[in-house]
Amino acid sequence: MVSAFQGSLLDASDEAALGPLAGTMRRTALAHGAWVDFRPGWLNGADVLFERLLDVVPWRAERRAMYDRVLDVPRLLCFYGEGKALPDPVLAEARDALTSYYRPELGEPLCTAGLCLYRDGRDSVAWHGDTIGRGAYEDTVVAILSLGTPRALLLRPRRGGDGTLRHELGHGDLLVMGGSCQRTWEHAIPKTARVTGPRISVQFRPRGVR
Repeated sequence: MVSAFQGSLLDASDEAALGPLAGTMRRTALAHGAWVDFRPGWLNGADVLFERLLDVVPWRAERRAMYDRVLDVPRLLCFYGEGKALPDPVLAEARDALTSYYRPELGEPLCTAGLCLYRDGRDSVAWHGDTIGRGAYEDTVVAILSLGTPRALLLRPRRGGDGTLRHELGHGDLLVMGGSCQRTWEHAIPKTARVTGPRISVQFRPRGVR
């Protein structure tokens, strides 16, 4: 069951449309060669896209081995591998725009999309880095487009120190983790006890990064 969604009063557009990236991204340099780019409100009409994806994506529940037990993953998932058609043309446009912007730095395209549906405040993701694959030993980029109700994304260095960074992401915000971020920092979406609506996270990655 998905909580009721309340759209943003600041985003009343009937069509989903991407804004520019050049000149609008705010980069924060982190320790150990990591960095984070942030672009609030990159997608205008994000609530329209949220409603479409909620209906058309074949969301599935998963179970994974965690803490010596097999547990339900506390969110719904769908993964679109390289060459697989994305569920909405706006997502293909977003992937291509991110590839164009980051290719000079990254040297390769973003070619996969992982979607997560956080149904309410009980859904979450624990501290982790995207280190299944090349992210464990190579610098890379993971770009997160957030739709729906804002949720806190936290970042902290793996070896401690330097404090925890917090971004409230939703309604078309874009956050990009780059450099060594996946292997030297961790990120999480914590549970929240306050009443909150659903959120969709779309993660664009290069080949071989999960």
